[in-house]
Amino acid sequence: MDPFERSGGGSGLGIVSSSYVGRSVERVEDAALLSGLGRYIDDLGTRPGTLHAAILRSPHAHADILGIDVQAATALPGVTAVVTGRDLDAITTGLVPALRAAVDARAIAVDRVRYVGEPVAIVVARDRYLAEDGCDLIEVQYRVRPAVIDPLAALAPDSEVLHEGVGANCVSDRRFRYGDPEAAFAHSPHSLSVTVRYPRNTGSPMETYGVVASYDPTDDSYDVLANFQGPFSIHAVVARALKVPGNRLRLRTPPDSGGSFGVKQGVAPYAVLIAATARLVGQPVKWIEDRLEHLSASVSATNRVTTLRAAFDADGRVTALDWDQVEDCGAYLRAPEPATLYRMHGNLTGAYAIRNVAVRNRVVLTNKTPTGLVRGFGGPQVYYPLERLMQRIAHTLGLDPFAVIRRNLIPADAFPYRTATGALYDSGDYQRALDEAARDGGLDELRRRRDAARAEGRLYGIGLTAAVEPSVSNMGYITTVLTAEDRAKAGPKNGAQSTATITLDPVGSVTVQVASVPQGQGHRTVLAQVVADVLGLPMEQIRVTADLDTAKDAWSIASGNYASRFAAAVAGVAHLAAMRLRDRLARIAAAQLNLRPEDLVFAGGRVASRTNPDAGLPFARVAATSHWSPGLVPEEVGAAIRETVFWTPPELTAPDAEDHINSSLCYGFIFDICGLEIDRVTGKIIIDRYVSMHDCGRILHPGMVEGQVRGGFAQALGAAVYEELAYGDDGAFLSGTFADYLLPTATEVPDLRILHVESPSPFTPLGAKGVGEGNCMSTPVCLANAVADALGLEAIDLPLTPAKLAALAAGGDEPAPPAGQAAPKPATKAGDRTLRGEGSAAVTAPPEAVWTMLLDPEVLASVIPGSHGVKKLSDTRFQAEVTLGVGPVKGRYKAEVILSDLDAPRAVTLTGTVTGGLGSGGGTGRLTLEPEGSGGTRIAYVYEAAVGGKVAAVGGRLLDGAARVIIGGFFTALARRAGGSAGPSSKLPALLRRLLARLGVSA
Repeated sequence: MDPFERSGGGSGLGIVSSSYVGRSVERVEDAALLSGLGRYIDDLGTRPGTLHAAILRSPHAHADILGIDVQAATALPGVTAVVTGRDLDAITTGLVPALRAAVDARAIAVDRVRYVGEPVAIVVARDRYLAEDGCDLIEVQYRVRPAVIDPLAALAPDSEVLHEGVGANCVSDRRFRYGDPEAAFAHSPHSLSVTVRYPRNTGSPMETYGVVASYDPTDDSYDVLANFQGPFSIHAVVARALKVPGNRLRLRTPPDSGGSFGVKQGVAPYAVLIAATARLVGQPVKWIEDRLEHLSASVSATNRVTTLRAAFDADGRVTALDWDQVEDCGAYLRAPEPATLYRMHGNLTGAYAIRNVAVRNRVVLTNKTPTGLVRGFGGPQVYYPLERLMQRIAHTLGLDPFAVIRRNLIPADAFPYRTATGALYDSGDYQRALDEAARDGGLDELRRRRDAARAEGRLYGIGLTAAVEPSVSNMGYITTVLTAEDRAKAGPKNGAQSTATITLDPVGSVTVQVASVPQGQGHRTVLAQVVADVLGLPMEQIRVTADLDTAKDAWSIASGNYASRFAAAVAGVAHLAAMRLRDRLARIAAAQLNLRPEDLVFAGGRVASRTNPDAGLPFARVAATSHWSPGLVPEEVGAAIRETVFWTPPELTAPDAEDHINSSLCYGFIFDICGLEIDRVTGKIIIDRYVSMHDCGRILHPGMVEGQVRGGFAQALGAAVYEELAYGDDGAFLSGTFADYLLPTATEVPDLRILHVESPSPFTPLGAKGVGEGNCMSTPVCLANAVADALGLEAIDLPLTPAKLAALAAGGDEPAPPAGQAAPKPATKAGDRTLRGEGSAAVTAPPEAVWTMLLDPEVLASVIPGSHGVKKLSDTRFQAEVTLGVGPVKGRYKAEVILSDLDAPRAVTLTGTVTGGLGSGGGTGRLTLEPEGSGGTRIAYVYEAAVGGKVAAVGGRLLDGAARVIIGGFFTALARRAGGSAGPSSKLPALLRRLLARLGVSA
């Protein structure tokens, strides 16, 4: 290639043809990351005197805090302080939500807890181990309230209200109308609806949250180091919560972050919590989240109940959509929520030319962890019902789903295309992408495989999905939740400003700084490619710094790494900054070479004449001119030392009076094809082929685009088949380990056939669009469509677990048990942690003697598992200190036992509750004493118990056996004390005891 070949450019300057952008060059980041030299927040040194924090969290989903006794924890050597919500009340305020509602969303509970895992107290000590020990010594008194878990139940007028200031659990109810949906439905020959309950899941990054904070009393300022992915608008939220102006909150990020997938925007409440704690104790405080904390109390995607109705004709052409969406945002509405509900508002019609749309959006609060941004946020919840509906329309009419999808697509000559709800789709040729995916992905071959498999009686299905992938969010889309009148009062909000700074040092070296914190995407590599091409330098001469310091670096309220902003906006603004700096350098060089700036070309590390390469200067000499020889710089040019560019696209405007909103800047396209088989016995999904066609505009680094697609697919596979953040009816969190919250590994992720078409965006500087979130939107429903096709289902919700699919494949109830065996009891529903059991024991003592033992504190102390002593409060009420453990979790509890329904000496009901830092539990057992033999007694019991908190979360797979050990152990020990032993009808075989002991169950 001629190094001085000109490819044109906005300024007319000579620019070498792109030599880096568009190639899969070696990643700059990998040398450090693969050699263990990454600099994550827990790797960085801390100031002398830094203390460590551990957080005591609520075991209850909903309860009043009656008292917190911190005396024992404070007295523990090495503990500096114990901080409660009351202690922080004077120096903090609530985290202001994006929606005006009387919800006091504190970073720590004050009088009431509203989800399992909500912070209740913070222990600060010289190391984390002592801080954790201090948490175990705190005693909290709770008065439990009813929990609201189901979002539809939360809407009921008689539902328990989470926030009295709101007066209801529905904090927003908005209706929208575009076109004439009523007329379209009235005149349509066909209509159909689907109802979907989209579950909760999360991103599960390898690195959890981390915060190191300090307070400077001399100027009332905070310094917070956090692996946040902002700062964007959350910086203002955190500063307000800390009651300081924005310039008194310095937010810094480490150079590396071990993944985020959106969830690390949830660091914000902990930045408030740890910073305020540092102020109280007068020393820096460090907190690193553990995995249980992260699963139970960080950020999850919203769960949503959607009913979507379509009007369509005999050819499957859709004329109208009617959306009814109920969004569950958890216990508090934390900014930027309800972003997940409104991010896709502009593209609710997906890839289809549908002009009539009705929408009802309701936002409800429940006793679950507050939600936030998770990769593809809003996309999976929209495309699941939309693409399930398209498949249902095709099957209802007896048509090919591929033909129905293609028939409804936006025509290629319609771009830029304005959707009914306001989005401005920048570019695309969806029909071409579909046809190439079908051809190169082998759709016809998959159909033949399906026919052959079904002829053999196997369960084979094909799923198709078309989706539009938005990127570079418009800040104003969230304000669509407000009425036009409220928006007018608050003032317009819109745009998507991005920032880049390029600096030249005295030896001509180039440094690039952007206000976007990477979590593994490869920022340093792509930015070096972009800037090297503009300046005609080797990539090695470009250094990119990706950590952020709000006190020193250029940033805006839109800055951050979210909503697939990087390639389209951040790399684009770096390109603009490089172009602007290059133009100034060209004028400096032209003055010294006596040439016109437009005759110069930047290539090979030189600035030279396009027609006479010998007439030139080294780039370093030109770049250093403003440092060493400012007198040579033309006055009208000014010093070319640093160039900072702020860029926002004009296409992103505020919502109009009719609620039209262009919620993103650019829109990619995805078409997925999946052929899979379901094992009739195990229910396991075997993916035969998965094809993913993408149009992400101009591809800057093909290798990283493929990595983004494969990573998004793997994450979506988990969301579709394995993952669910489950809660019991009482709000107990049930997915606290990777044994209960399953993630796919390399052995579960099949190969992926990735295809591309390119339609460069006319709205972004480089023509690029986002690509990192797409498969998280398209893959779950594509798999579900294939499963529905294989099993002939009209409805299917996620996750597509093997147990669920095996039951559906069976096509009916389980067969009756063999003669002589009892039918199994009905299984408790998924997520239920109610434990039941029964047993009996024979003793030699008469009923009267056994009865007396039940009322004796010393006897109870000897037979209650793990007891440290029993205190008699009344004739029928006893209190005990016990130590109980399940698997890796073991802790000290306060237990209370109450005797009721006394029928001396024949029967009694024992009701017990246990509470402690690791969770809570409670149960009821009915004990009957029947005379047997010569002066003996048969003790029979039935019980029902429930557990919550860490024990429920961590011990999900051991709980049933643990309950039998603990509860059965009580009655067995009582029998031994009375002179007998467990009889043959006991439900606790010795083999089970030994097995549980090996698994770590103790009492």
